[in-house]
Amino acid sequence: MKRDAVVPWDVPHGTRVEIELEGGYRGGQHSVDAYIRQISLANPHAQITYVPPRAEEHGAEHVFPRVSKEIPPETAEIKPHPHGVELGVLMQMLRDTKARNIRSCLQNDFSRVSARTAGQILEAAGVAPTRRPSEASQQEVERVHKAIGAAKIMSPPTDCIAPIGGDLIERALRSEVSADFYASISRRPTVYRGNPFLIEVGLAYGGDLPADQTITLYRYANRVPLQYQQGACAITKAVSSTDWRSYQMQQPRGALPVGPMLLMVHIASVWVPFTSESKEAIAHYPEIIKELRLGLQECGRKVATYIRKRRRHEDEAKKRAYIVKYIPQVAVGLQEILDLDDRQRDKVVNQLTSVLERSRKM
Repeated sequence: MKRDAVVPWDVPHGTRVEIELEGGYRGGQHSVDAYIRQISLANPHAQITYVPPRAEEHGAEHVFPRVSKEIPPETAEIKPHPHGVELGVLMQMLRDTKARNIRSCLQNDFSRVSARTAGQILEAAGVAPTRRPSEASQQEVERVHKAIGAAKIMSPPTDCIAPIGGDLIERALRSEVSADFYASISRRPTVYRGNPFLIEVGLAYGGDLPADQTITLYRYANRVPLQYQQGACAITKAVSSTDWRSYQMQQPRGALPVGPMLLMVHIASVWVPFTSESKEAIAHYPEIIKELRLGLQECGRKVATYIRKRRRHEDEAKKRAYIVKYIPQVAVGLQEILDLDDRQRDKVVNQLTSVLERSRKM
């Protein structure tokens, strides 16, 4: 006998990671606690429960709630773009290809290469289109690689990268950072050496952030925090080379700005150019630094607008306080000099207040 019924089904789900390590558990900028916090900012769709050592004794379990229930879209797989392929990789691809001739190899094994483009590349390299890829000599492959670099080829598709999203970055910052102002920007995808990439910047200003220290900078590559080698990273160079003084902030020459600000910078790419195998710093490619600066400048303009507006309000509050403080004293003096009664004195107070209010707003 079969029947359909709706029954309650509450089963814990998610991903649990367990690892045993032996070492000293310390706090600070590079601690596990700080790393988990940065992970939660870059993955606002996930809820993370962090149980540190001795949590049972001190009750220090911390939950980073998700700010979005939408799972990031799955990235698409793309073929290598010719402008991003190095000589050694090209030689290996020609040896491993299933194409019968080198023109078909360029068309089928690479993205954005049409039959016409493949013909122009081979003509410039002086290689026959019917040449078998596995039989091409090293000199012929070098000429093909050089011709690829000089050819005009359409940029690769950008659906292969997974950005966080400007809206989710701002929501994640609002959830985790106590500040007065938040801003975020997600730049349009662009290309370096045939590899698509995208820059995102999030900013939190004021609130509980320390005002007399260097800003807090979080660096990310494909949602993964970069903890070390900050001085050698292109993100740090882009931040320090941006003129933050024009955005109403203090900045020593050639250094990070000083003020109550947290800055998170994310690069999403199919191939992030790290400076070493440790993957802790991003190489200084001009195209990447240019995009980083543009994203930082856009967020800088937003925070500068907020700072100017706040200062105007503070100045107005000071002037209003002066009016409230000194006008009655002036009226009392006029009352004594002109022998005014209390009713005339109050009228003077109202008239002086009205005159100063109008002049303050002009």
